[in-house]
Amino acid sequence: MTQIADKPLRYNEGGNVHMDFHGAANTTIDFIVERFGVGAMHEIFRRVGEDVYQDIRRHLMAGDRDELVRHWRHFFDRESAEYDIAVSDDEVVLTVRRCPAWHHVLKIAGNVSPHFCDQTIVTNAAMSAGTPFAVETVVTGPGACRQVIRRRA
Repeated sequence: MTQIADKPLRYNEGGNVHMDFHGAANTTIDFIVERFGVGAMHEIFRRVGEDVYQDIRRHLMAGDRDELVRHWRHFFDRESAEYDIAVSDDEVVLTVRRCPAWHHVLKIAGNVSPHFCDQTIVTNAAMSAGTPFAVETVVTGPGACRQVIRRRA
């Protein structure tokens, strides 16, 4: 695996986590889908994966999946998620048993957009598009998912 020179994790916000951000995202997702359609929302998520997370994408292009794994650990630890990551030579499996974002939105809004998890699914696909890796994201239950990084054949 090729690694880009060691440097601090780019996406590593610290400090207080304001979980209501996820509620605002949920409301925004519903607004965009209602006004412009799911395709428009997916285009925004695709651009997030390609442009906002371009550093992670650059690592994936170079054959380095570790930056995405570090990113997952940072944010899931920061938000006290119930998760684990299994790393092997063939794949990395992130199992999220209780997503803090999804459950917080449910608590404050009473319902979670049916497109809420699309932000993870589409962003992961866009980050990995054209790289040596595919990232498959499967929603396994309410506020739970499995994300798998595999080298493309």
